[in-house]
Amino acid sequence: MAAWPNAGLDEATAEKIRTHLQERLVALIDLQLTLKHVHWNVVGPNFIGVHEMLDPHVDTVREFTDEVAERIAALGGQPIGTPGHVASTRTWDEYDIRRASVETHLKALDAVYTGLIGDHRKVMHELEEMDLVSHDMLVGQTEALEMQQWFVRAHLANADGQLPE
Repeated sequence: MAAWPNAGLDEATAEKIRTHLQERLVALIDLQLTLKHVHWNVVGPNFIGVHEMLDPHVDTVREFTDEVAERIAALGGQPIGTPGHVASTRTWDEYDIRRASVETHLKALDAVYTGLIGDHRKVMHELEEMDLVSHDMLVGQTEALEMQQWFVRAHLANADGQLPE
């Protein structure tokens, strides 16, 4: 049973929402760390543009982690953001690129965004029936994450705006 009331939701529904949000919290913490890792390890032409672009992305995602964690707490849960929990519960592979070119990192980062945004959308649709507050939070986050992905893709695109295969 929750430590306190669940914002007007029955316990079973609140637990489903908390579970979904905890999964999103893990993904956002992982993205935040991955973005900073890329920031430190990107090299080559256009280095400075990418390096400087990523810090605001990190800051935005850090705000999202706080927002999700606080929503979990508001629903009577206990958000878990420890490194061990993040590493042991994520369902995707470790970002294993170390020092590498702008193109290498941005292609990999594009794939990270695609996966995270896709998972956000899946949860968003499930939450639409259970909790419009959490749903709306993820809608706003997805919009910002898609904008961040667009910035990444703009660095990868050719003169015609096409992404390399």
